[in-house]
Amino acid sequence: MEIPGNALSVCIIGCLLLSGVSGNFNYQDALTKSIIFLEAQRSGKLPPNHRPSWRGDSALQDGKLENVDLVGGYYDAGDNVKYGLPMAFTITTLSWAAIFYGSELQSAGEIENVRAAIRWGTDYFLKASSRRNRLYVQVGDPQKDHECWKRPENMKTPRTVLKIDQSTPGTEIAAETSAAMAAASIVFRYFDHAYSRRLLNRAKSLFQFAKTYQGTYDGECPFYCSYSGYHDELLWAATWLYKASRRSIYMDYIQDEATSATVSEFSWDLKYAGSQIILSELYWEGHKDLQKFKQQADSFICSILPDSSDHQVFITPGGLVHLRDGANMQYVTGTAFLFSVYSDILANHKQQVICGNDNFNSAHLMAFAKQQMDYVLGKNPLGRSYMVGFGNKPPTQAHHRGASVPRTTTAEFVSCPMSFVYWYNKNEPNPNELTGAIVGGPDKQDNFVDQRSNSSMTEPTTYTNSLAVGLLAKLAKHHDQS
Repeated sequence: MEIPGNALSVCIIGCLLLSGVSGNFNYQDALTKSIIFLEAQRSGKLPPNHRPSWRGDSALQDGKLENVDLVGGYYDAGDNVKYGLPMAFTITTLSWAAIFYGSELQSAGEIENVRAAIRWGTDYFLKASSRRNRLYVQVGDPQKDHECWKRPENMKTPRTVLKIDQSTPGTEIAAETSAAMAAASIVFRYFDHAYSRRLLNRAKSLFQFAKTYQGTYDGECPFYCSYSGYHDELLWAATWLYKASRRSIYMDYIQDEATSATVSEFSWDLKYAGSQIILSELYWEGHKDLQKFKQQADSFICSILPDSSDHQVFITPGGLVHLRDGANMQYVTGTAFLFSVYSDILANHKQQVICGNDNFNSAHLMAFAKQQMDYVLGKNPLGRSYMVGFGNKPPTQAHHRGASVPRTTTAEFVSCPMSFVYWYNKNEPNPNELTGAIVGGPDKQDNFVDQRSNSSMTEPTTYTNSLAVGLLAKLAKHHDQS
């Protein structure tokens, strides 16, 4: 049963006072660490300036089974598989942060690190999409990988390669990868024009592939099943392609062919709200035929704000957005990022969100975004941080192979069954700090168990962090500890 909005607002204030945590955080430090976590997720040959010292080169033969170079990219979470759909969403949202909060990232001294993180993904996607109407979407065998608890540097599990093509389409993954390339092309436009152009051209061809050969790809199930279908990715890709190219063909698609829907979630599986917020900005810039997207963006906000009469999303007693038990922090950072972006768009155009009989201004949205991020960093009923290596009582047992297995020569000779005995089941802090990782987080009652085996609470993901970067940059500039 959900708590009524007014009662919840009182509860949030009371709960946060009880936590004993007050004031602002060192958002600059949180920002820096959130990007370091993305470096810890890199696969392939690591660069000389790589910061997590306990990581090494890994998966240097990826793609060999298909006679293609698929070295590089990112591991999505605590395992050693490279999944195309969440990896692309990570790059799209990180690019969005670099575009929308570029000056804030510049002020924080992190813009180059963010660009490097984006390029680590786009370099991989360029290789994975080198032939027209074919995209390599996964490297690694999830079942075999999950039967072994080893660092990626020492893994011996199969590096199975999966792809989509004309006969086996995967519209969601093709369209999301198109969105990632299009968004990233904007990031590099004024710093590496040739690279930017290459990304945009590849984004266009991937969108055409996604649109022409439509079909849901289930190859990444049961880990990344597309429950929402592929229409949200097609709208998402067309939105980013229009932003990147300003070509009318993409606006025509958005207005005449694309499907949209009213939602209360933004995630790797459901992108409608992100598109709606971007298109709302275009609406206020003069595209009045995009009004329905502005209304849907408002509806997204209204469904989440606790004091909105249209509130639908469950909020914990401590004030946290809670959609699902598994890796719930991804929905927290996703919600907070969209609220922050929309608050700035509202402020720029002197607009408000209308929820029934109530109007909410940009400051109200930003306050909610900040409250969500502050909860992550330690302003919560338990008074603890959910970012590894940051703040008070941070997690020490992140569900993560590389972080929990010691960097020793003997580690590679341990069998898969014994790897769980030695490293997974031990009730001890990880030997390697997974700096900056935002873990899955607490349950619906704000309870949390820092235990490696409790993956729903302690496993981090790349997209949880990519969605945090932009807001942390904004908070670092305007609300940092003095």
